[in-house]
Amino acid sequence: MSAHGTYTQVDGRPAVRFERELRHPREAVWRLVTEPAELAHWFPCAVELELRVGGAMRFVFSPDYELDGEVLECDPPTRFAFRWGRDVLTFTLAERGAGTGLELVHVLNEEGAPGAAKTAAGWHLCLDALAARLDGNHDGPAPEGPTPAWRARYAEYVSAGVPAGAEVPGGA
Repeated sequence: MSAHGTYTQVDGRPAVRFERELRHPREAVWRLVTEPAELAHWFPCAVELELRVGGAMRFVFSPDYELDGEVLECDPPTRFAFRWGRDVLTFTLAERGAGTGLELVHVLNEEGAPGAAKTAAGWHLCLDALAARLDGNHDGPAPEGPTPAWRARYAEYVSAGVPAGAEVPGGA
């Protein structure tokens, strides 16, 4: 299974979708996708949340930039969906023997199709950091900004035909 995401549509809206096979139990993966202290190691911003359907969420990128959100689905340890600004993210976790199949779908309501390549590049690196955290190989903060690794992934997604064109903070 490729670590690369794919461009797709959900209910007629543009989206990016990732599937990752992780060598860890579903409960461990659930903690990483729902606990703010764990999200801090791989998610692209600080997260505050009430882990219940209808619970408020806040995503803090910097003192000057944050987004509001809301928990849309919470079915431990299987499914977690939330609104991130106008976008919707859904994490689905499936048992795979002793491991977990993780699916992430990010519906691009804010930027639409032009945001797909930059979003895919970002999630690619974030999910790499999530896997490294599970493996005990990542204790630092989440990937941030258009780093050289991000630029390389972005170029891969663009060359693979994933729609691009949305503004990239710091330039691509």
